[in-house]
Amino acid sequence: MNVIPYGRQDISEADIQAVVDVLRSDFLTQGPAVPAFEQAVSDYCGVQHAVAVNSATSALHIACLALGVGKGDVVWTSPITFVASANCALYCGASVDFVDIDPRTYNLSVEQLQMKLEQARQQNRLPKVVIPVHLCGQPCEMERIHQLSQEFGFKIIEDASHAIGGKYQDEPIGSCRYSDITIFSFHPVKIITTAEGGIAVTNHAELAEKMALLRSHGITRDPAQMTHESDGAWYYQQVDLGFNYRMTDMQAALGLSQMQRLDPFVQRRHELAQRYNELLAHLPLTLPWQHPDSYSGLHLYVIRLQLDAIQLTHREVFDALRQQGIGVNLHYIPVHRQPYYQAMGFESGNFPEAELYYQEAISLPMFSAMTDEQQETVCSTLTTVLQA
Repeated sequence: MNVIPYGRQDISEADIQAVVDVLRSDFLTQGPAVPAFEQAVSDYCGVQHAVAVNSATSALHIACLALGVGKGDVVWTSPITFVASANCALYCGASVDFVDIDPRTYNLSVEQLQMKLEQARQQNRLPKVVIPVHLCGQPCEMERIHQLSQEFGFKIIEDASHAIGGKYQDEPIGSCRYSDITIFSFHPVKIITTAEGGIAVTNHAELAEKMALLRSHGITRDPAQMTHESDGAWYYQQVDLGFNYRMTDMQAALGLSQMQRLDPFVQRRHELAQRYNELLAHLPLTLPWQHPDSYSGLHLYVIRLQLDAIQLTHREVFDALRQQGIGVNLHYIPVHRQPYYQAMGFESGNFPEAELYYQEAISLPMFSAMTDEQQETVCSTLTTVLQA
């Protein structure tokens, strides 16, 4: 059986040659390709600084540290996200809480955020950082979240792991107009890939400098960052407790090559989404809603089953599609439902919109190399399953 995956990379001969060129060069780890890739992402997003790392999880971690997250602090994020969006706060010794989702966008609800902030202020338990997650590639309502940050005094990290190539209010996601730091992921199923990899972008030089230091053991060769004059050309100092989160030149070369096709990749995803909207309109499904202020990166195309109009359960639909070679997935299990988080005291029912979403959501195949024929197979199979 030929399985149609929910996502996959699109690697060209030019991408392969870019990596081969690095393999034949003098640099395999951090050489000239890494800063070139960082510059390409900065230029595309219209942001001043970029720090490339080995994963978006690493980027989230060092972003939290750069913003001073530590023991006694609280970080808030969405329950409908990959666990890394919450785990990054725990890595810093902070605690985590969640804000329920908007029923139309599936992103963090601004209304719920405002209510929770007002309650937290009364309890003197306001968050140090809020991490809005741009689920499926559609950005959160960042202007409103930024306004709340001014009132309640928290910092903002945009988790845009799904969203490079998208726009908010006609500006590229990653411009950091309404945030301190934005994170992108370059995992193979994402919009562009570096195999594994991530990047943090910011308009604050001091945050970029801190994150660059943290990604490489907290070690510097910059005399301006040292505690005393250098002992010689060999000299370096560890001035902070950092990590080995570096991106390799091989990964960066692949990413730099992929950046040249970013806009066509996103455009193709929009074409596929429009076709899905048309091909699935007759079925008992809730199709994705597009916020008028945004242009989604469309990493995912998530449908929600109208279970009261279907004779099958959520799991039966999911399993039937998988059995027919349609590689559907579910993004995501609510983080607060994970055993690790339930051991902290979170319970089922804490975030009802997130849990309702989980009971109904299915991610259909969505990738730039997907053919019209593959998409028609997905839709015809889904139609047959739902009408059984």
